[in-house]
Amino acid sequence: MNEKLLQKLRQTDPAAKAGEPKKPSDRQVLEEFIRSGVKFAASSGRLEDTYYLALRKLPDCIVPAGGKDPVLHEGGVYLGCWLESTGTINAELLSRFIPSVAQSTYRLFADHQAEDGLMPYKVTENGPAYRQIQLVTPLARSVWNHYRLNRPDGEFLPRMYQAMRRYDEWLSRYRNTRGTGCVEAFCTFDTGHDLSPRFWHVPDTPHWGDPRQCHPDSPILPFLAPDLTANVYCQRKYLARMAEALGEDGNDWEAKAEETLRSLFQHCFDETDGFFYDVDRSGQMVRVQSDVLLRVLACEVGDGDFFAAALRRYLLNTRKFFAKYPFTSIAMDDPRFDPFTSYNSWAGPTNFLTLIRTPHAFEHHHRHVELTWILQPIVSAMSRMSRFGQTLSPWTGEEGYTETYSPAILCLLDYVERLCGIVPTPEGELWFTGLVPYPLDHGEETAEQTAYSRTVDGVTFELVNTREGSAIYRNGELHIRFPYGARIATDRGGRLKSVIGMTVRTVQGRIEYQGREYPIAVQGNEKLDLTDGQFVGVRNIGVVVPAYQ
Repeated sequence: MNEKLLQKLRQTDPAAKAGEPKKPSDRQVLEEFIRSGVKFAASSGRLEDTYYLALRKLPDCIVPAGGKDPVLHEGGVYLGCWLESTGTINAELLSRFIPSVAQSTYRLFADHQAEDGLMPYKVTENGPAYRQIQLVTPLARSVWNHYRLNRPDGEFLPRMYQAMRRYDEWLSRYRNTRGTGCVEAFCTFDTGHDLSPRFWHVPDTPHWGDPRQCHPDSPILPFLAPDLTANVYCQRKYLARMAEALGEDGNDWEAKAEETLRSLFQHCFDETDGFFYDVDRSGQMVRVQSDVLLRVLACEVGDGDFFAAALRRYLLNTRKFFAKYPFTSIAMDDPRFDPFTSYNSWAGPTNFLTLIRTPHAFEHHHRHVELTWILQPIVSAMSRMSRFGQTLSPWTGEEGYTETYSPAILCLLDYVERLCGIVPTPEGELWFTGLVPYPLDHGEETAEQTAYSRTVDGVTFELVNTREGSAIYRNGELHIRFPYGARIATDRGGRLKSVIGMTVRTVQGRIEYQGREYPIAVQGNEKLDLTDGQFVGVRNIGVVVPAYQ
């Protein structure tokens, strides 16, 4: 194994890489990041420099709220926290690195909840704003994952649960005017789909700026919105888990979730197309194929076969969403597709909010190999970034609109960790992935060999990846060796539990652990569990390959 690279990792000083703090709160933010033990090193290529540039810019997006605890901001031109992103999926990623800031960000939306139960769609230095709902990633999922990963104080979960329960009541009261059980969109900004053809001839904001009112003279509003409906379905599933954890009965939430799921499929799903569409007030489907599909799937709608069908037909289809730098925000074969990235657009460009929402959809269905086909080109593109914009060109990977955008910064930290680092999961596992970034762009090396570290419950783990093999170190001592192209899963103490195939080919070789050698042959997405001293197959779903028409 590459001892030189391991020493480089151990000698890396994240504080020095991050530079001098720009404001008083930056110091405590950086100190918490350092306590995570997260460090990254590469033997060559641009990725390491870009990684620490991201770390340097991250504190710019973390700002004390009203002179109190620091919270995450969206960054760039977006001065504040948005519920659709900053307060959900952005904070969910940050929770693995700086959990106190993630928790303060979640709390912000509960603390500013209106008396009628409405949560603000954003909170800025000017206070909370309630003009629209702007929902995408379910807040309950992000809060639950933070809770399981970090086990915060006993007050956090009950506080968030009660706030989300009240918001669920608000949505049921005001966003089901057609009585279908679906959640309705009154305007473009309700889903954050700025400039999307999905919302042509729809106002950007609700009627007179009131989220309880829909434009009465619109010939098409309100829309039955599949992504908003899926959000509430998933939200209710996770509220059931919270209720059980708090000693309540979660069955009512489960029943409500199933009702919402039935409404989603009854009204918004086209079986012929295998796609989810908005339904306008006349009953017509708004046949614009957008990243609504991925949003619905990230809300855990559908089983494994359903997800595989969506992969084949849409997500891994190069006529649809699987661009050179995926995923586009509108299907590429739609005549309204617009790839330009110089402005805030959901009419075609690859958006970083889509990219950070993607892994959950794939990993929920154990599509680990297919996810690497998104990680690899995006990591290549990110290694060239200097501004951390909101969008990427789906053709060239060049960064577009705005800068110091926290979803782009967190995407880099997240994708590096998923591709070649150490991921702690809410389920109590550690994932050590034995891959390195592949030189996809003009043959230029992104990172030929990599090393990564993370501290978990006081134990320091290190992972070194080369194309010849991978090694895990525990508190400085060699712990596990395994073949390139595999992922090792352990418990939080490092006890070996399973191995997963992370490439389309069958990975063959030996795992060395506790003085023994275990020969393995693991196929793509296959999972082998270590049981009674031998690896036993427990799941083998195969791999869905890309399509072209």
